[in-house]
Amino acid sequence: MSEEPIKVEALAKKKEKEKIEVTPRSSKYQWYIVVFMGLVGLMDNNLNLMEAVAIVGIRDQYGLSPGEFAFWQGIFGIITFLVFFVAWFSDAFGRKKGVLFLMLLMGIPAFLMPFLAPFSVWIFWILYAIIITGTLSNMWEIPVAEEADPKKRGLLGGIATLISLIPVYAIFGEDIEEAFGWEWTYGIFFFFMLGLMVLWFFMKEPERWSKTHEERGFQKLKIREALKKITKTDAIYIIISTIVYGIWAIAFKFGTSWGETYYVEVNTAFASNWKTILLIGGLLILVGALISGILMDKVSRKATLILGCLGSITGFILMGLWGHPIAFWMLYLFMPVVFTWIMVYFAEVYRTEIRSTATGIAATGARASYVLGPLLAFALFEISPDMVIFWIVPGFLMIIPLLCLLLKPYETKGQTLEDIEIEREKR
Repeated sequence: MSEEPIKVEALAKKKEKEKIEVTPRSSKYQWYIVVFMGLVGLMDNNLNLMEAVAIVGIRDQYGLSPGEFAFWQGIFGIITFLVFFVAWFSDAFGRKKGVLFLMLLMGIPAFLMPFLAPFSVWIFWILYAIIITGTLSNMWEIPVAEEADPKKRGLLGGIATLISLIPVYAIFGEDIEEAFGWEWTYGIFFFFMLGLMVLWFFMKEPERWSKTHEERGFQKLKIREALKKITKTDAIYIIISTIVYGIWAIAFKFGTSWGETYYVEVNTAFASNWKTILLIGGLLILVGALISGILMDKVSRKATLILGCLGSITGFILMGLWGHPIAFWMLYLFMPVVFTWIMVYFAEVYRTEIRSTATGIAATGARASYVLGPLLAFALFEISPDMVIFWIVPGFLMIIPLLCLLLKPYETKGQTLEDIEIEREKR
């Protein structure tokens, strides 16, 4: 008989014996952390999605074709692999300091954009890459997962994600660009960051992280030690997360980056309605996030992922074959269903000690999408100037996350983080 099941069972019993008991904070504090982290996520996602508004202005200022913009976006996307250090910082120094570091990483280069970017396209790309590096960590979902009531973790995580997806870029982006220039569509978020600093002052360190830090003898978690603590089971979920998140990021980048180019320069029948099309899409993002949060708690994590992927696949294929705004809106409805699943599931399935590091490794692996995605867009612009194949390809890519279900990821619905850790090791 193989000794592997015996070893796994022994490890699970050991973890159950050593299980950290955590007293949930008040409902009032849980809602505070949901709103605060949601607003940090709002800064994150809107800085990431702002190019849906600014990309034409950026191209015009620097004289870049769609293909050239996509090419350099991919090349400078290499910088975003540094996102791992943002995640490790949160495990080593605490969630509160990690959130502060994240806000500064996004806010300072955003403030510098209006003052330095006009001097050189290369300065623009460097500032852009630093901002995007911050927006890719998504570590703001971790405090929500660690503080939330287990029975409401999917819903609370979904609400935080919903807040993060409020489409400031779609509601105010065009007006800001017309009044102050595309540079300030980024720069305005520095002042938003200053407001978040006030909320940050009241944030408490999650008890789970504090107790894990105490068990380490109050030693900072070094990068090498963090990597050594990753188990085979952790590695499986890192692989699943990397694949799902990476494919999602490639596909969603197609929808958010090139919608305006498609409707204004290619499918011009809807050119005069672009601002309305984008606004409706931005509002549907909120609906998708809410649907995802409810489904995860009421049905299952698995069913939520399936729905999001199938809806996204349909939307992309219809964009290529039909091109009507309804297809575009399907992307903005169903892609956030998958995104919310990613934010919630991969913030809860890892052990507390390496939760941020593991999500950081997965995010770093998924960052290949910010190199490969734009380079793929560059190639498809050359192959398909009418953008038919351009839209169909990411639709087929969204089949891949469904294949990850063949690995039978653990269903976490309604369980505490400690129980997830124990039961996950038994499988």
